[in-house]
Amino acid sequence: MGPRILIVEDEEPLTLLLRYNLEAEGYTVDAVARGDEAEVRLREQVPDLVLLDWMLPGLSGIELCRRLRARRETERLPVIMLTARGEEGERVRGLATGADDYVVKPFSVPELLARVRALLRRAKPGHVATVLTAGDIELDRETRRVRRSGRELHLGPTEFKLLEFLMQSPGRVFTREQLLDGVWGHDVYIDERTVDVHVGRLRKAINRARKPDPIRTVRGAGYSFDETFSHAE
Repeated sequence: MGPRILIVEDEEPLTLLLRYNLEAEGYTVDAVARGDEAEVRLREQVPDLVLLDWMLPGLSGIELCRRLRARRETERLPVIMLTARGEEGERVRGLATGADDYVVKPFSVPELLARVRALLRRAKPGHVATVLTAGDIELDRETRRVRRSGRELHLGPTEFKLLEFLMQSPGRVFTREQLLDGVWGHDVYIDERTVDVHVGRLRKAINRARKPDPIRTVRGAGYSFDETFSHAE
């Protein structure tokens, strides 16, 4: 799974545009339309980056940013402010409040995506590595290809996301519920046993030719990626 991005924007067409382009880049995207709802969401789960509109119902983006910087859990959370306010004084105010970057509407989507990548690269370099490697398995996020011992593996989209999610945290045990949230998203309502089906398909794809199985089943808990494999950029 790619880095998690929270969009806080009350213009629905813009939210849809951002979600579509971010998900196409491999990010996991959540969105809320009110500042006060975003504050609650951010207390429940901290994403890897926030795209934050200045003018919001419930709580302004500038005030939400100030509150984020006042909390220990979110004081270093990357924030890109989105706003129609292009005056120099407003940009200074936004950056002074704690925003890491400031993008004026209307903006170029490719430029925004480049800013997102650059900010994540500085803040969480391990999360934006183009290639994840673990043992003899190599996963390329840009080409969406997986190889094992140099041989290309053919994975479905869900199996690719599942492998990517597990490879990001080798040795960590994830419950089925955590895997559902991480791979499918918490807005999707499907049975937890669906995870078992896709883990089975993933294992079948990556363990051909009697290769060792890097996915470990933890009875009564969930699944983990074998920590004897290494994780690197």
